Amino acid sequence: MTSDRQRRRSPRVTISQIAEEAGVSMPTVSRVLNGRTGVSDETRAAVQALLDEHGYQRRGTAQRQRVGLIDFVLRDLDPIWAMPLIQGAETEAMRAGASIVLTSTHGRSVGNRRWIQHLASRRTDAVVIVVSELSEGAAAELGRLHTPVVLVDPVGSAPGNMPTVAAANRAGGRMATEHLFRLGHRRIGIVTGPQGVRCSEDRLEGYRDAHRRHGIPLDPHLQDYGDFMPASGLASARRMLGMSRRPTAIFAGTDQTASGVYTAARERHLRIPEDLSVVGFDDVILSEWLQPPLTTVRQPLEQMARAAIRAAAQIAYEGRAPSGRLELPTSLTLRASTSAPMRAAA
Repeated sequence: MTSDRQRRRSPRVTISQIAEEAGVSMPTVSRVLNGRTGVSDETRAAVQALLDEHGYQRRGTAQRQRVGLIDFVLRDLDPIWAMPLIQGAETEAMRAGASIVLTSTHGRSVGNRRWIQHLASRRTDAVVIVVSELSEGAAAELGRLHTPVVLVDPVGSAPGNMPTVAAANRAGGRMATEHLFRLGHRRIGIVTGPQGVRCSEDRLEGYRDAHRRHGIPLDPHLQDYGDFMPASGLASARRMLGMSRRPTAIFAGTDQTASGVYTAARERHLRIPEDLSVVGFDDVILSEWLQPPLTTVRQPLEQMARAAIRAAAQIAYEGRAPSGRLELPTSLTLRASTSAPMRAAA
């Protein structure tokens, strides 16, 4: 005799049975299954609980119909930083026979209910999320839609075993700081990105690694979080360069942050690199425009985007399941913004 538990786990349960048990209509169950609007939160939760309890699988979910779209979600659409990512994503999507749908989060987390419902209504084959945070419960909701998700430099830790692509940020931070130590600098400031963003924290840890290796004490007054943009570089550099013992060099978490450091140096009539050496991170086109051109850590943004789209396409179109964290190497691009310090910090 079939037990009640076995019956409730049976994959043969139908939408009509779910509807009858929940006391709702079949279209309501369908709306919950497809993430559509028109259902109250209370009803949605009750129906979803029954679907989960019965282990309900939609017909054909194992092999979803391909729509040829991959969502590419960026923190912002700043052209200097975003363009190489978009170029890489488009190139790889074309190779996979797909197009990208571009979205900006404007710094907010990804995966609120409205966004997921919109995604369900128009459908997508996969989602790639760049330097953003998934809202609480978003990973589970996307899982119910059978939508593969790949993260690039995520904020916080990646949920579960979600595939992640990143640059070797800690190695890059260590490389930048070691370069300045080799030139003879001993008071080196850092302006990294937002606190809690893994790439920001990793670049800061690389900076600290180099100090520990050389036995040089870490000064908390020379370490700042920012937002990767010029204004945070300007504000932090103004503060550091106003110290009685100012730094002789500053490592900026991005090239755009470094441009703010340049402005602060000009305000104090400090020459780069004679009075202040500056190292950036990214090696975007801005680094060549700055005067003098910026020494920077090259982050392979285009290759990172390509790797993320490739992983998403493998899951969506080939049934392969890449997992874990892929780190691409960073390297130092030497230009004219660094030199040996002319004198000790005043």
